[in-house]
Amino acid sequence: MPVYRRLDSPAGPLLAAASTRGLMMLAYRDDHDDDDPPEDGDSALLDPVQRQLDEYFAGARREFDLPLDWALVRGFARAVLEATARIPYGETRTYSEIAAEAGSPRAFRATGNALGSNPIAIVIPCHRVVASGGRIGGYGGGLDRKRLLLGVEAAGRTA
Repeated sequence: MPVYRRLDSPAGPLLAAASTRGLMMLAYRDDHDDDDPPEDGDSALLDPVQRQLDEYFAGARREFDLPLDWALVRGFARAVLEATARIPYGETRTYSEIAAEAGSPRAFRATGNALGSNPIAIVIPCHRVVASGGRIGGYGGGLDRKRLLLGVEAAGRTA
């Protein structure tokens, strides 16, 4: 049974869920969202998530080393997210590059759909995937959050 906790971040409130296998969800929440599951169980499982997020936003962490529970992701979507997880801090890849790395070079639209349903935002850095030609592309958390995350990493590269 997963445990849940609401976490704070400069990108706004997040809802985190973890099982004994690892982090399974990190989702953006709006302040008015009141349908979050109650915090129960050993929510201390989520203490490292809050700590690493704080370090990331402070520019002191370039890589998350949290165990992940992939229970919510299967098939091609998982291949896309695993490829996305390998994008180095401060770098970007295009949708077509990620599609190719996931094994389907022409499936860039399906890649975008998989990224849009990423259940572990920030930690699986789908904000690092951009459209070809230098356009920012979309982001499930909204373009303002994508710009914020890319800005955090740009600042961290020069620090």
